[in-house]
Amino acid sequence: MFARYKIGNEDASRIIETKALLDMGATLTAIPRQITSHLGLKPRGMSWVGTGAGIMEVERPRAYIEIVGKSKVVPVLVSDTMDKVLIGLTTLEVLELEVDPVTGKLKERALLLYLD
Repeated sequence: MFARYKIGNEDASRIIETKALLDMGATLTAIPRQITSHLGLKPRGMSWVGTGAGIMEVERPRAYIEIVGKSKVVPVLVSDTMDKVLIGLTTLEVLELEVDPVTGKLKERALLLYLD
């Protein structure tokens, strides 16, 4: 499923708007290096990720993400192999969104909190 979204640097002073693929099998959001460079995102560390091409180490900056009017600064991964933004499950959860399995559209949801 594709959705319109905005992505920017942490203070949202540089933002672009386009479409992204929503991937419920991905943990974090992945951004092509070209977009990362354009927005001036700075790596805050590295992460090992599993992909269809195997396990690789990638940069992990933070980015402003806005989808259907809900926004947050979230950790993202930099991809040297993808040409589209892939929105992962963690980003949707932080934005309090989920994909409705019946309609295939985004809808609001409550955050989960487990107490003993």
